[in-house]
Amino acid sequence: MTRFRVMWAAAVLVTIACVNVYGQSGVTARIDAIVEAPIKSGKVAGASVAVVKGNDTIVQKGYGFADLELDVPTPPRATYEIGSITKQFTAASILLLVEQGKLSLEDELSKFLPDYPTQGNRVTIRRLLNHTSGIKGYTELPEFREFSVLKKPKEELVKIFSGKPFDFQPGEEMIYNNSAFFLLGLIIEKVSGKPYGDFVKEYLFDRVGMKDSYYCSEKAIHKNHAHGYDTERNTLVLKAYLDHSWPYAAGSLCSNTSDLVTWNKALHGGKVLKPESYREMTSPGVLSDGTKIRYGMGIGLSSIDGRKAISHGGGINGFLSESEYFPDDDLIIVVLLNTAGPVGPRDLSRDIAEAVLGKAPDSSRAFTGDLAAFAGTYAGRGRGRPTTVRIKVEGSELRLVNNPAPTAPGDPLKYYGNDTFGFRDTLVSFEKENGKITKLRLDTGGGYNILTRQN
Repeated sequence: MTRFRVMWAAAVLVTIACVNVYGQSGVTARIDAIVEAPIKSGKVAGASVAVVKGNDTIVQKGYGFADLELDVPTPPRATYEIGSITKQFTAASILLLVEQGKLSLEDELSKFLPDYPTQGNRVTIRRLLNHTSGIKGYTELPEFREFSVLKKPKEELVKIFSGKPFDFQPGEEMIYNNSAFFLLGLIIEKVSGKPYGDFVKEYLFDRVGMKDSYYCSEKAIHKNHAHGYDTERNTLVLKAYLDHSWPYAAGSLCSNTSDLVTWNKALHGGKVLKPESYREMTSPGVLSDGTKIRYGMGIGLSSIDGRKAISHGGGINGFLSESEYFPDDDLIIVVLLNTAGPVGPRDLSRDIAEAVLGKAPDSSRAFTGDLAAFAGTYAGRGRGRPTTVRIKVEGSELRLVNNPAPTAPGDPLKYYGNDTFGFRDTLVSFEKENGKITKLRLDTGGGYNILTRQN
């Protein structure tokens, strides 16, 4: 959702559990150092981290502070707003309703919300779940900034985004979309007859034993809940107000590392969904042209440093989060921060995974063709605004520049074959027409856009 006093903070560690075999190998010390570094530098107030491999808990700790003003150390079972990690709970709720025979993934939105103006487009439940509906995202609209602090009926928000033109025809591309998950929450309520938060509690939290998880509130008091902080001009400040009517089924759940480990074990261990439903949730979505995206239903399927991962992050006022499951290694990593700022939990998780598993093998290869053929400016759709990227050659290296500054260095691209390059979690595939590069497919894992060459 919307993100937006530097003080030195000694990292305070509250240990829940730590398996000795990993402590002796120095892995836990390396993980501690990874998480403590941004806390000591004043960029993060506090954090909670869980690292579990198979039946072994490598680390499950609180770091830093849950409250900077009162110097309250992060408690063992600190809860956080988990933002968009909420989406996998929404997706699982929809799939449970499918199992109950109350809806189908091919049902159209208009079946449940007949007054929604689909503008002649066929919008299915499936398209809502994998961000390919084309519906305008409300969190990217300028008018949402003032609306986000108000307490109004949910229908008032729907009126704001439903009247906007679609970004694209359903299935044409993928743009990460909170509006779709807001609508899924309304569908869950209509079909089940229960408020969204009650449905998730009964069918997911209570069922798998997530005792510390709940629908967030901007005013309710919850024991062990960490205070959130935003970052302004490199200084930590109290988080901006956001009414929890609006993140809703797209981002309004609260949890802790222990419960999210429990969730990952239950979801990927077959205790939440039937096998066919789990396959649907964790299979790549497909665009209308047959292209597979790296997103399932409320959950990302991008590899992380070459390792297969089923994961999702979250960002909301005052909090950032990351939950990852590496199926080939039976490894779960959960990183929760009570600070929205320059330090990303996915980067911390990436370093933690390397500390546990070692450096992943590099699957890239040398490119022997003419790199200059790919150079140029490419433009197309993007999340909330058009996307323009520049591809340039620097020495023997191809770079992607997603920055208007002409001197920006850009990100170096590795070659993976078939005119596909990449950096970190992003893949860049080039298309030819009559032997000339004319398009670029930009696949970030959380989005898939087709950009046309401008020069």
